[in-house]
Amino acid sequence: MLIINNLTKVYKGSDKGVKNLSLHVEPGDIFAFIGHNGAGKTTTLRCIAGIHGFDEGSITIAGLSLSENSLACRENIAYIPDNPDIYEYLTGIQYLNFIADIFRMSADERTRKIESLASEFEITASLGDLISSYSHGMKQKLALISALMHSPKLLLLDEPFVGLDPKASLILKNHMKELCAEGGAIFFSTHVLDVAEKLCNKVAIIKDGRLIAEGKMEDIAANGKSLEDIFMEVVK
Repeated sequence: MLIINNLTKVYKGSDKGVKNLSLHVEPGDIFAFIGHNGAGKTTTLRCIAGIHGFDEGSITIAGLSLSENSLACRENIAYIPDNPDIYEYLTGIQYLNFIADIFRMSADERTRKIESLASEFEITASLGDLISSYSHGMKQKLALISALMHSPKLLLLDEPFVGLDPKASLILKNHMKELCAEGGAIFFSTHVLDVAEKLCNKVAIIKDGRLIAEGKMEDIAANGKSLEDIFMEVVK
């Protein structure tokens, strides 16, 4: 589903970025990407989403080269940043219809998906309001609905649980599992290590732009140690 091969992206005038990163996310994976602030998680996600270019390496999504087939790759993904930048002059429903237009969703399909997801995330009554009036949590829910409604093959999330209430977090986890059960995959960054340990089947740990541990969750967090224990050991 996602193959990252020797990805390098270094910002000019700095040594920060990502260096020689290789990862393989398979269909059905819920893959956690963890590391300190500034470790390179967001840079990696933005490169995969096609927002950032990169200096070296390759990214393949659903068998397509991101460098050679950027538009086709983007049709297979949904990306939600840690602080969603949504058009605040639109209403919630206008924004969701805008996203539905981009992914060429039919009228029936978009209506069904929007009604179902908005009800689950409990923002139906606010869809007619301007997004500028939304709280951070409501904007996060709206962004998640926009990502889920076209059933992407690869879901990219940057700190998706920040700002969500416990019920919304549970709903998101259920949708993540459902997407993967249907053959999709999820690659997401998080600082909530106990959630990652319980939810994910694979994990990668990055430090100073370099991959320092990667594998199945059951292998990484083994011998009675939690993911938090392992993380603190390897990032010293």
